[in-house]
Amino acid sequence: MLKRISIQHLTLGMYVHDFCGSWMDHPFWRAKFVLKEPKDLARIKAASIKEVWIDTSKGLDVAAGVRSVSREEADFQVETDFGMLDKLPPLQVDPPSPPSPPPAPRRARGRAAASMHSELQAAASICGEAKQAMVSMFSEARMGKAVNAESARSLVEEISDSVTRNPGALISLARLKTADDYTYMHSVAVCALMVALARQINLNEEHRRVAGMAGLLHDLGKAAIPLTVLNKPGKLTDEEFAVVQSHPVRGYLMLQEGGSVEDAVLDACRHHHEKMDGSGYPDKLKGDEISLIARMTAICDVYDAITSDRPYKR
Repeated sequence: MLKRISIQHLTLGMYVHDFCGSWMDHPFWRAKFVLKEPKDLARIKAASIKEVWIDTSKGLDVAAGVRSVSREEADFQVETDFGMLDKLPPLQVDPPSPPSPPPAPRRARGRAAASMHSELQAAASICGEAKQAMVSMFSEARMGKAVNAESARSLVEEISDSVTRNPGALISLARLKTADDYTYMHSVAVCALMVALARQINLNEEHRRVAGMAGLLHDLGKAAIPLTVLNKPGKLTDEEFAVVQSHPVRGYLMLQEGGSVEDAVLDACRHHHEKMDGSGYPDKLKGDEISLIARMTAICDVYDAITSDRPYKR
């Protein structure tokens, strides 16, 4: 039987089935194992993980009277929390919305650690705002307007704060995509993953913000790709794939024309499809020629893509 317990009640002999939280929040490359070593128990308790799933059929159970949550109870709670997404406003992509007045300053929510349950509501609100912001930005790019990335900075701050409070909440919600909003929510998900990765490798606050901006804008060039190609179900033809492969350079030129982003963001936009062996595109960079920010973007881009239901992956 699976039970979710606080790490305070985790003991040697229990079978760890899964960690509650982001994969970046614990030092183990695998999640399923019998907890035998005191040093492993100490590493778990030293991490930012608050709860774990244990399998009592494969290891020790919690002591009588210790609070735990069954899988059925947890699934019911998740369904209730994710139901908030149904209340988000529908996307309006075509035609683009008319210009709107500047939004009121967002109320700061702080960065204190929060539980998954408490952060989901804030994360759902941020995801709703982020979808609309990306729809607007892509629509302006499709109309040939210069992209003003300055408007995205406060959004990156909101996403960064949410990831700091609880990495799992916003990242989980951003990965819930439909075919129609995949491109927009993929950008939001990669932004959140970039912030989490930058935090994990101990980059400073400014570099985390730049990493988030790079994640949010890395696929802007897809605004220049015909929607019939971008949202095509099934495998792309060679010609269609060549069109898709043009998006890094197109996005780079859009951002360069806008003139409001850091060089690192331009680099990530242009080079997030380069590969270490030189077989990537568009510039066939390899090894140390690929910057850290471009490598990070490539990792987060691929991670979200392979864990999402892309239209042309089916």
